[in-house]
Amino acid sequence: MTNLDVHAAPAAADSDTDLATLRGDCARMAPHWAVPGPDTALPVPPTRIHGVSVPASSARLLDAMSDYGD
Repeated sequence: MTNLDVHAAPAAADSDTDLATLRGDCARMAPHWAVPGPDTALPVPPTRIHGVSVPASSARLLDAMSDYGD
């Protein structure tokens, strides 16, 4: 076996370095992103919303969350 046949796993990166890299990448890409115009859609009245079903397990999960159910 030669050194070319051995594949070493990459070293674990420091999470702070990863975050800094991600922020830098985003800052360099930001000028290329288009900013959407203001949303002109009107809210839909609840009477027009139909056909939505939520599994009971999801409803219980949300009900147990203090932000949504308490």
